[in-house]
Amino acid sequence: MSGVEDHQAPQTEAQVSAAPQATGRREPNALYQGGRVVARVLQPEVDLAAKELRIAEVYNSDELMIPEECEFQQYRALIQRIAFASKIDKAEPHKGRILRGVIADILGSREQ
Repeated sequence: MSGVEDHQAPQTEAQVSAAPQATGRREPNALYQGGRVVARVLQPEVDLAAKELRIAEVYNSDELMIPEECEFQQYRALIQRIAFASKIDKAEPHKGRILRGVIADILGSREQ
C-alpha cells in the first residue's frame, strides 16, 4: 500500500456533484445550473421547430432557480410556464418540489 492512498482526503459533496461536469459527461434526465444537477425530469420533449422544451414533470427541484437559465442535455433553456407546482407530494415525499407541465424556451446549445 502506498502512502499517497492513505493521505487522500474524502471528496466533499460539491466535488462529487461536480465530477460529471469535469469529465464532460452529464446525466440525460437532469437539469443543470452552475455546472451542477439542480433537478430531474420525466418525459422531456424537445421541439426544435417551436424552440421549446416541454417536460411532463420536474422533480427534486428545490435547488432549481427560476427564472434563471438552465441546461438540459446539450440545450440552454429558460423556463417560461409551469402548469402545476407542489412542495409536497404525499404519495412520493422524496421527490421534493415538483413542477408539472413545464415549458421552457430553448435559447441555444450549451458549449461543450
